[in-house]
Amino acid sequence: MKKINVLALALVVALSYNCKEAKKDTKEATDEMETAVEEMAEEVMAEPIKFKMEPKSDSKVAGDVTFTEEGGQVRMTATFTGLTPGEHAIHIHEKADCSSADGKSTGGHWNPTSEPHGKWGAAEGYHKGDIGNFPADADGNGTVEFSTDQWCIGCEDANKNIIGKAVIVHQGADDLTSQPSGAAGARISCTGIIQ
Repeated sequence: MKKINVLALALVVALSYNCKEAKKDTKEATDEMETAVEEMAEEVMAEPIKFKMEPKSDSKVAGDVTFTEEGGQVRMTATFTGLTPGEHAIHIHEKADCSSADGKSTGGHWNPTSEPHGKWGAAEGYHKGDIGNFPADADGNGTVEFSTDQWCIGCEDANKNIIGKAVIVHQGADDLTSQPSGAAGARISCTGIIQ
């Protein structure tokens, strides 16, 4: 009888050990799979958003804007024609509404964190829509390339999500200090960022 009890006890101990090892192996495999899925999700690129810019304030400024998101960075690429030579401000504005002739239906700069207007990255503060200035050549052509991790396309963070906003090009340069919008002059081109 003692031999049977000892054998039974040995069998219980062996099974317990094997179950613990199996649980450990399963947990490690699950952790590895979750890590792989998270890495793949970070690498997935959101569908690009492309828009045509439309002239405003009796200008002839047209263009194309593309937003792409990859690896936590949103990249904006834009090309324009019909500009006057020199510096022009470009901003993201709070409303995707280009219905008014002067572009003012887009509201003010997109500023979800209620910061003062300023140069992008300034310690004193800046709007999430304060992209800055870009040059137009003698033929009136200009290009903007901008990338940031402070925007997202369609995420749930209202302080980062650019969906439902508008892109505005101004007649002049942003002075990067005047409040609330940089004294950049008329809104001469507009597009809405909508899904």
